[in-house]
Order: sequence, then structure tokens, then C-alpha cells
Amino acid sequence: MQSMTGYGKAECNKDGINLLIEIRTVNNRFLDIVPKYPRVFLKFDDLIRKTISSKIARGRLELFVTLKDVREGVKSYLVDSGLAKGYYDAYIQLKNQFPDLTDDFSLTNILRLNDVVTQGTETDDSCYEQILVETLNNALDNLNQMRKIEGEKLKIDLLNRIETIQDLVAKIERRAPMIQQEYKKKLAEKIEEALNGVNYDESRLLQEVAIFADKSNIDEEITRLKSHISQFKVIVNGENAGRKLDFLIQEFNRESNTICSKSNDIEITDNALKLKCEIEKIREQIQNIE
Repeated sequence: MQSMTGYGKAECNKDGINLLIEIRTVNNRFLDIVPKYPRVFLKFDDLIRKTISSKIARGRLELFVTLKDVREGVKSYLVDSGLAKGYYDAYIQLKNQFPDLTDDFSLTNILRLNDVVTQGTETDDSCYEQILVETLNNALDNLNQMRKIEGEKLKIDLLNRIETIQDLVAKIERRAPMIQQEYKKKLAEKIEEALNGVNYDESRLLQEVAIFADKSNIDEEITRLKSHISQFKVIVNGENAGRKLDFLIQEFNRESNTICSKSNDIEITDNALKLKCEIEKIREQIQNIE
């Protein structure tokens, strides 16, 4: 079992190429990849996403790639004409709006503006793919190692909480059969007090007790909760447990709500509320499980 929160880093230095990859993940219902890398890696975008999805199933993943290429090559300069035109249009607009201001805008000024002219290197980038995949895989392995460590901590906490839930269900199960007898006794006492010694129909009393027992019966809910607990322990020890546990915990919550609604006993209600509290704590924890 793995947590969805983690950090992984890997670096490669080879033949004048320095590549640093950092990955940070947080919880998310689906796999959401947010890449930030140099423009030269745009053509590898699909490869990057496939490599990540082969090792990460869920979570919001932020990818940071830093490249330093100090190989010998012919320097070149790239001009962003669209950006330059945007600066020039803004200049004309301001000039028309403020005609009294001194006009000192020139081609030299445009060349000095951010990102209008950028420096590139005409070098062979065919080797980037192999270095990128190797370094990315190393970063993902380091990330998953951290996520697994965090996942084991979550697993221990979840198993402790499910034991608490199992104890609460056992208390509710032990208490449930006593309610019918106590209700019968109290009802008989009230009838005798109201009738003041006059004989009453015993069968009518039993009928009322039977109706009460049927309305307050929680045997099915207890059986299903015990089944859910067994499933929970199996899922926690498996892979990709997050979505399965998310669905199962909804079933836990449904059964506990039904017990609360049927309960006419303070002790059962108290334990059912404690049960709901533990279920909510588990629900919060599993939001961070892959």
C-alpha cells in the first residue's frame, strides 16, 4: 500500500549534459500530471506521461525538469516576433494616451525586453530521450520508495482503527439481544401499573414485544459490518487499495447510520456514535492512499 504524498529526486551527469528531475505528489482522485520542463522536451511529453503512468496510479504529480547542456555547439538566437509586436503595440497605445511624455523607445529597447530574444545552441539533442527516461524512472522509484514508507505508516494506523471498530461492533452485538427482554419487562410493568392488578392479555404483550423487536433488529447490520471488517483487512494488505477502501468505508457508514436510527438503547447508540467517529477518521486517512 502506498501513500499519494511523496517526493522523489534524481540527477544525471553525462557527456556535458546535466539533468535534474524532481517530483512532488499530493492526493487526488485521479492521476493529474503537471509537467514543468524546458521547451526542448516538448516532443517527449507523451513519453514522459506514459513513463509516469506506468508507475503512478493516482495523485496530483508535479514534475520539475532542469537541463544544463554545456556541450560544444554553435550558438544561435531565437526571436519571438509575436512578443516583440505585443510590446510595440503597447508602446503605441501608451504613446497615443500620453503624447506629452518623452519618446525614447527604439529597436534596442525591444531587444532588451524579456524573452524577445533568447539564446539557443545548435547541438544534437537525440541523446536527451535516453537520459530523460532513465533519470525519470530513477526519480519515480525514489518517489515510490517514500510513498511506500508513508503507506506502511498509514496501514498500521488503519489496522489499529479497524480493531477499534471490531471491538465496538462486538459490544453492540452482545448488547442487542438484551434489549428485547428489557423492553418486555418494562412494558409489562407499565401495563400492570396502569391496570392496577387487573388481568391483561399476555398474547397482546408478546405481540407488542415482537413488533418492537422487528423494528429495532440490527442483526443484518452487524453481520454486514463484520463482513466489511474482514474485507477491509484483506484490501489493506493489497495493492491499489485507495479506491476500494473509499467504496468500502461508505458501506461502513451506511450500516452505522442504520444502527443509530434503529437503536432504542443508550448503550448501543453510544457505541454506534463512537463507531461513526472511527469510520470518519478512517475515511480521512484513506483519501491519501493510492
